Amino acid sequence: MNIDSLSLTWLLIIFLVAVVAIWIAGIKLSNTTDVLVSRFGIGEAMGGLIILAIVTNLPEIAIVTSASFQHKMGIAIGNILGGIAIQTVVLVVLDGFGLGKANSLTYKASSLVLVLEGLLVIAVLSLVITGHELPAKVIFWRMTPPGLLIFIVWVIGIVLIGRARTKLPWIANFKVPGGQTEPHGHSRHKKDAKTKSKKTTTAHIITIFTISSIVTLVAGIALELTGEAIATHIGMGGVLFGATILAAATSLPEISTGLSSIKLKDYQMAVSDIFGGNAFLPVLFLFATLFSGEAVLPEAQKTDIYLTGLAMLLTIVYIWGLLFRPKKQILNLGIDSLIVLLLYIFGIAGLFMIAS
Repeated sequence: MNIDSLSLTWLLIIFLVAVVAIWIAGIKLSNTTDVLVSRFGIGEAMGGLIILAIVTNLPEIAIVTSASFQHKMGIAIGNILGGIAIQTVVLVVLDGFGLGKANSLTYKASSLVLVLEGLLVIAVLSLVITGHELPAKVIFWRMTPPGLLIFIVWVIGIVLIGRARTKLPWIANFKVPGGQTEPHGHSRHKKDAKTKSKKTTTAHIITIFTISSIVTLVAGIALELTGEAIATHIGMGGVLFGATILAAATSLPEISTGLSSIKLKDYQMAVSDIFGGNAFLPVLFLFATLFSGEAVLPEAQKTDIYLTGLAMLLTIVYIWGLLFRPKKQILNLGIDSLIVLLLYIFGIAGLFMIAS
């Protein structure tokens, strides 16, 4: 059955069912990933910045893969770059609803390693902007220089951040007053201890992880197919839809993951998961090129580059927050989160003006 032949009502129903599936599966994926990382003793860099970054971005991976094979690059590009901007705003949600009046998120989570993770996001996004200017004909072995360079910089960044977790040459075991008292990633071990108390076997956890991954991937493809059709029905451009509504729907796993970490007072993990996922998303440009056989970044529209700049600006605000640690709150939000929220609202308003 052709998805385009469905009525808007049925398209919305399928879209909402896929959103709910991603939310539920995202919670299961987050919990099982943390437990498996703890049980198998995978290092912090590998567990936090690679595995969880990939797992929580499974909807985006499914959408980009599906769109690339169909050569619908507008949806793929918009979802990647729009996803980074809106996932940064997830930190606003975690700050307001996760912590409430218990200080700002960056005050509790302040860590120099998180600053490095934020800078990695800035680094890969700067390559997106420069890579967009290269002509589409610069492609070899189904790869482009900027796509490959983004992947290389991401890998190098992960390695350096992993080293920074154990030692920084100019400072050692630095503790900030009023910050997180337990080590980064302690929530994983608490989740593992809870499953062990219930005598949950590793095989059972792997089964839940596998099923949740499949559900997330299928739901992600459903979002991509119905999302494009919905955008056509309501007269909204596919790029604009992918950068806003679709990106918001695929950010649900990050919200569930972050709230879970904050509940266990692992504030650094909550921020790390967002920055780690955001740094990973541009890597999908390499795979989009491999799957489609065409240079993807040169096809980015001015709205996509606009979103890239917005994502960089929002990340910089949180980097400042991690360094200056604002304690004061306005409307249950840290000052940095409030600034990010306002910038995003004005940014999206500007996005609609550009698209129109």
